[in-house]
Amino acid sequence: MKSITIIGLVLLGLSAFLYYLTADFSIDKLTLPHIMGIMGGIGIGLIIGGIVGYLSKGKAIKNEQKKKEIEALLKEKAALEKNAAP
Repeated sequence: MKSITIIGLVLLGLSAFLYYLTADFSIDKLTLPHIMGIMGGIGIGLIIGGIVGYLSKGKAIKNEQKKKEIEALLKEKAALEKNAAP
């Protein structure tokens, strides 16, 4: 997930750099400003996607750990009840 965010930051930085190099905003054909906008949009999308993916993966890992802890506690409880029963 971190690599996606890094790629997004690189594309966003490249589009910002190209923006400062050009000042002509013609819409006659596909020119450099259009490509800068496309790269900027892709960059922002990758950044947001990387952050959301990283957060959801972290939450899934925490939920899995809680599930394993609960299962271990239930097994321990069953073992204690079995030993305590006459």
